[in-house]
Amino acid sequence: MESLMHSILVPYDFSDTVFYAVQHAVNLSRVLNTNITLLHIVKKESEISPAEENLRKEAKEIEKKLKVKPEILVKEGTIFKTINEVSEELECAMVVMITHGMRGMQKLTGSWALKVIVGSRVPFLVVQEPPQKDDYTKIVFPVDFKSENKEKLRWAEYMSRYFKTKVYLFSSTAKDGAVDSRTKANVVFCKNFLEEKNIDYELVLAKHKAPFSQETIDFAKDNNADLIIIMTTRDIAFHDYILGAHEQYIIANSAKVPVMVINPRTDLMKYGYGGSF
Repeated sequence: MESLMHSILVPYDFSDTVFYAVQHAVNLSRVLNTNITLLHIVKKESEISPAEENLRKEAKEIEKKLKVKPEILVKEGTIFKTINEVSEELECAMVVMITHGMRGMQKLTGSWALKVIVGSRVPFLVVQEPPQKDDYTKIVFPVDFKSENKEKLRWAEYMSRYFKTKVYLFSSTAKDGAVDSRTKANVVFCKNFLEEKNIDYELVLAKHKAPFSQETIDFAKDNNADLIIIMTTRDIAFHDYILGAHEQYIIANSAKVPVMVINPRTDLMKYGYGGSF
């Protein structure tokens, strides 16, 4: 297990589209200097051995195509628990997941993907297409009134260490075009943070012509963004999955822009990351 520590984890279901996630993981691994682990989840222990054989074959094909040899891991469990358990056990740098790769009842649409992600201490990169290029330089960073925005900044900074990024602070607005006081305070904090870290950024105000999640997607599409960074809502409720939390619309966005999803960390609140700005 030691060789898998700090891997980029790719939940692997043998679908055609899961290769897109592998391609993104390879791009990241080359820059972050990590290896890649393919994780396949089975329902019964008796399925582990044949799955390992199939996964080993897939890994060899990936090595031929992408010149990177991934590690393999097969676990009994469910996608809603096992992915997060393995990512923490291996201290993974990131999980790269396809949104519509899982088969049958566990197909990962936006809401299913959100259920997998919520609770993870490891960031997820959720993708729908092969990478359009090798890096992630244009990052859309939506800013609203929520205090969790501060935790997102840590990951914007993380990406800026490895890629020449430009961060687009995309601020929500009220109907009259104004920015409410809590959002304005968050925007100021974000600007100060990025300036302090010498990260290039641009502030853009939403036009309030559509829900903020949709405007975020439209802005990312119009500006050929490489990545959208979002937070899940702290203590998200079950009915949010049924009615549609805004996060799932961004995760499964029609523009198919990759989305980095981060969960609020309750263990960081005492250090000031989870509190109000």
